[in-house]
Amino acid sequence: MPGYKRTERSVAELYRDDPERADALVWGRRDTLKGAGLAAMGVALGSAIPFARHLPSGMLPAALAQGTAPQFLQMEGKARLILQGERPLNAETPEALLDDDVTPADKFFIRNNGSVPEPAGDPRAWKITVDGEVNTPLELTLGDLEARFPLVTARLQMECGGNGRAGFSPQAAGNQWGNGAISNAEWTGVRLRDVLRAAGLKEGAKFTGHHGADTHLSAQGPAISRGMRIDKAMEEDTLIAIRMNGQPIPQMHGAPARLLVPGWPGSLSQKWFTRIELKATPHTGRGMGGTSYRMPVRPIVPGSRNNGADFADMESMPVRSVLTSHAHGARLPAGTRALDIRGQAWAGDLSVRAVDVSVDFGQSWQAMAVAAPPNRHAWQRWSGRVAFPSDGYFEIWYRATDSNGRMQPHAAANWNPQGYGANPISRAAVLVG
Repeated sequence: MPGYKRTERSVAELYRDDPERADALVWGRRDTLKGAGLAAMGVALGSAIPFARHLPSGMLPAALAQGTAPQFLQMEGKARLILQGERPLNAETPEALLDDDVTPADKFFIRNNGSVPEPAGDPRAWKITVDGEVNTPLELTLGDLEARFPLVTARLQMECGGNGRAGFSPQAAGNQWGNGAISNAEWTGVRLRDVLRAAGLKEGAKFTGHHGADTHLSAQGPAISRGMRIDKAMEEDTLIAIRMNGQPIPQMHGAPARLLVPGWPGSLSQKWFTRIELKATPHTGRGMGGTSYRMPVRPIVPGSRNNGADFADMESMPVRSVLTSHAHGARLPAGTRALDIRGQAWAGDLSVRAVDVSVDFGQSWQAMAVAAPPNRHAWQRWSGRVAFPSDGYFEIWYRATDSNGRMQPHAAANWNPQGYGANPISRAAVLVG
């Protein structure tokens, strides 16, 4: 027809706009990659795909699956983090920046729920209240905490409850975190249980409620106020932290004191910590109940509405791994046939017993070496070597298995409206030659 102009779309655009037609064009009836489709992918990738015959039906290569290019945070004292949102400020650490055994402050991810409060004039005079179901309510300054209770230091993971949210399809609400809303700093503080015992827990003290100095962006009430079962509060690694990596906690990360509840959603690790109340019933502050930090007990239809009435609070975070030795999209010299790789893995309250890697789209898997954690709730280093049969486009797939035998799934499971618990196998594209 006159004036008609046909618009050609790339493979990536076709999968984005019309995935069913993309599968029909690229894949044959027997799930074999068609010659034309393979050629199109090769052109888009700039290289041949040696293991194309193993590429799962309907799966777009990782190098073509990315959406819009990320924006990066520009902030003094912080590394080049991926900007997830400005109001409130949230930023993710790229996996390749998580290579340190102890996460430096500049590489620590940023997770805020509201406005960052003004710095404390005298940090040692900062007050923390303990009340509710206790025999002796306390009001302690940080100076009191250091004088009355033993200080402990440990490497502890802290992970946003929505880490991995970008893996859900359809998209869930909230910041579209990849795998980088995680840190493993060295924290110094006092055990929360020591402070609670000093206050004298009543028989009815079954839950906690946490409070901080940050306010909601609307200036109406607190930014977040969550709580947990008393069992977790009384664990050895649950701290009132006052130092991070041997230094005062940076203001962006909760100075001068914060809770540190390792292995569970980071929203429990109240920043700018001012008060903890002991309760007979679950806390009802902002960030509790409904679908907030809660997951379906039984699967729900992805994309459906749900008020979370029969959901359960998210507790121990799921097993996850990151590749830190090479960034997604890395280019290697022609002729590279072996590559030493490494990364980190963790599993909430559990430990990691195995990490496996594939470079042929999951057709075969190779076990990596996994180091023991220096203490409970610290992440674990994994490492090994992979081989490439030729130059070309490859993907490094990596998956971890926890101490209970649960492995990262091939696709994000148990979809929920706010996108918690997504921990699918990760893929990093590598171009050799």
